[in-house]
Amino acid sequence: MKVANIHERRLDSDVNAIGALVDSLAGPDDRLWPRGRWPAMRFDGPLGLGARGGHGPIRYEVAAYEPGRRVRFRFTGPAGFHGHHGFEVHASSGGDHRGPGVVLRHELRMRTSGWATMSWPLVFRPLHDALIEDALDQAALAVGEPPRRAGWTLWVRLLRRVLDRRG
Repeated sequence: MKVANIHERRLDSDVNAIGALVDSLAGPDDRLWPRGRWPAMRFDGPLGLGARGGHGPIRYEVAAYEPGRRVRFRFTGPAGFHGHHGFEVHASSGGDHRGPGVVLRHELRMRTSGWATMSWPLVFRPLHDALIEDALDQAALAVGEPPRRAGWTLWVRLLRRVLDRRG
């Protein structure tokens, strides 16, 4: 199955401030990853090309990194996840009433095989969507904007409860 999953948030900030949030990923002062609510993102060294790690059961390595602009992670696990995900920072054209700003975008593109063809839509996608929206809320809070906190769906809360008991 081919998967394209995109989340983005427009923030009233500048590219450098939002880029600094991306650069803080997995560091001691990580201001983007919602590690208070989700397993922390960890690597075997500082964020940089070739660093290996992940969060929870999701494993990846840094495949591309442009400080302050983008980071792309290539999946190394779980089995059946073939592709990448990452964050990008783009200046907003100001096409809305709020004027210029920044778009923080998370994009996941992969092909699934085997068990992942079932586990992605049933388990991983709902959890991924909730986690990324929490990260975008974290970014908003970091630049003094209110979060959108729609709350987790009943399915995400159930999955979290079941998975938290397992490990």
